[in-house]
Amino acid sequence: MAKVYTRTGDQGETSLYSGERVSKCCSRIDAYGTVDELQASLGLARALVSHDSVGEVLYELQRSLVHSMAEMATLGGEARIRAEDVEGLEQTIDKYSSLIPSGFSFQVPGESAGSAALHVARTVARRCERVILACDDEGLATPAALAFFNRISDLCYVLARYEDEAKEEEQ
Repeated sequence: MAKVYTRTGDQGETSLYSGERVSKCCSRIDAYGTVDELQASLGLARALVSHDSVGEVLYELQRSLVHSMAEMATLGGEARIRAEDVEGLEQTIDKYSSLIPSGFSFQVPGESAGSAALHVARTVARRCERVILACDDEGLATPAALAFFNRISDLCYVLARYEDEAKEEEQ
């Protein structure tokens, strides 16, 4: 295996996917770093959820975040998050919402490991949305991107409730 370290970032700079060198504290790096945190949070949730179908949803979402990070790491790159992606999330939210009691309720995370991890991912998704909005001057805050990350937090909320409802039914 090649060495993981390159020493090229030791002075506080990193390279974008498109090759430009930028400060590690630049808002673009903060944005895709936060999306990377979301992806890792979703991976943890996927490892802990009790339903295979939820794990599959999370895996597909993780795959889409790879494309999102590539977009953010490329100056002048084409928008990879589109309205269709938002619609796909909405369909999944609607599907799982129909399987749980209707109505919003504040949740105290921790009924199950899977739902607790989904609540962590939900809060990271909300942070992603804020960080991306702060990058509006870099063109990252497209309407589709903002809606996409907003829907991810909604999806995590619904999936966490689904996990908890299923646990209650088992007891």
